[in-house]
Amino acid sequence: MSDETAVYQRQGFGERLGVEGRVGLLIVDFVNGFADPGTLGGGNIRAAIESTMPVLAKARERGWPVAHTRIVFADDDSDANVFCLKVPSMLKLKEDSPESAIVPELTPRAGEFVVRKTNPSAFFGTPLAAWYAQRAVQTLLIAGCVTSGCVRASVVDAMSSGFRPIVLEDCVGDRALEPHRANLFDMQQKYAEVMPWATFIQAQPV
Repeated sequence: MSDETAVYQRQGFGERLGVEGRVGLLIVDFVNGFADPGTLGGGNIRAAIESTMPVLAKARERGWPVAHTRIVFADDDSDANVFCLKVPSMLKLKEDSPESAIVPELTPRAGEFVVRKTNPSAFFGTPLAAWYAQRAVQTLLIAGCVTSGCVRASVVDAMSSGFRPIVLEDCVGDRALEPHRANLFDMQQKYAEVMPWATFIQAQPV
């Protein structure tokens, strides 16, 4: 155990959340622009997309509520915000821009909620929490990108909204691996449970 981990453990961080009630799935911003290293992607994002494919298939098989997110700004940039001041290239993500389209491997089906957002969190300023609550979701599996940005923001808001977030560590990606690893560690200690998909599903046989 590292010195850093020992400090967290001694102070009472990192407790288990467990699975309670109905499970839902949230797939954050797996769109073409983030899948492309030449646009907004890189790192392990492509691998995370591939790892999410069987998760989505299992969610559909079991009837879990599924939501996807996209970053979508107005064609005239009228909703440009502080996020865009930090990352001006986000403004290329428009409703009809190929970069903002969900990757073909994870194309939403009828009945799956597609959330359009202009901030990092999937919950901030959107009806997502109410959508999950209406479907009696209590435990929320989270996949997507990037780990240090929109995934983390969505995890914190999921927890703040009363859901139990489980971050599927092989199904989240970032354009740089150091912030990816650091944020997985931090979310495990304070906001979520972090585990591979295989570990989760083996404990949920039915």
